[in-house]
Amino acid sequence: EVQLQASGGGLVQAGGSLRLSCAASGFTFDDYAIGWFRQAPGKEREGVSCISSSDGSTYYADSVKGRFTISSDNAKNTVYLQMNSLKPEDTAVYYCAARQGPVGVYVDEYHYWGQGTQVTVSS
Repeated sequence: EVQLQASGGGLVQAGGSLRLSCAASGFTFDDYAIGWFRQAPGKEREGVSCISSSDGSTYYADSVKGRFTISSDNAKNTVYLQMNSLKPEDTAVYYCAARQGPVGVYVDEYHYWGQGTQVTVSS
C-alpha cells in the first residue's frame, strides 16, 4: 500500500522557518519524484517544489525560489522541504505527492497523495 505521511507544519511568525517532512512507503522510492503542493482557502492547489529521487533534479515555483529548499534522503525514503523567510502568503495546507518518473509541476501529474499539514504564518 502506498503511503505518504506529511508532517512538520505549524504556526510561525513572518520571517520564521519550518521544515516539512514527507515519509514514503509502499513503492520503489528511487523511481519516483516527490512534490510539495499547497492549497490556501478559496484557492486552487499549486505546485511548490519537487525533487527526483533518481537524479536529484529539482523544481521550485517562482514564489518560493531562494526561500525554500527541497532535499531527499533516499535511505529513509523521506523528502524534506526547508522553508525559510516565511511570509503570510505562504499560509496553506501543504501536501506531498508522488509520481513515477521525472519531476512534475502540475497536480494531475501525480499519482499518490498524502494528507496535508497546515502551515500558518502570522504577520
